[in-house]
Amino acid sequence: METKRKNIYDFLRGSFLTDESSFNNWRIIIFVVVLLLIMISSAHNIDRKGVKISELNKKKRELRAEHIDIGTILMRTKMESTIREKALKIGLKPSETPPKIIKVTQKK
Repeated sequence: METKRKNIYDFLRGSFLTDESSFNNWRIIIFVVVLLLIMISSAHNIDRKGVKISELNKKKRELRAEHIDIGTILMRTKMESTIREKALKIGLKPSETPPKIIKVTQKK
């Protein structure tokens, strides 16, 4: 029981870092700390990319909706009835005489 208490006390005091054989312990601790820093850094990068992806998806949905709206407006302005109304507003009227077909023949 006495050795267990001594071992626990030595561990809490940090004697495993100050003994003669502590060089191996320091190498392992530094290696683990570097791995932890890499893991934390990559987790933050993943979170940042996730936020950017969600922002880009939101922007994509907005642009798609805008594209559909503009397409609908364009289809309405291309309709013959809309064009006739706009032409009447500026003073243009449909022709009362039908158009004549002109045929061109070439001589060889």
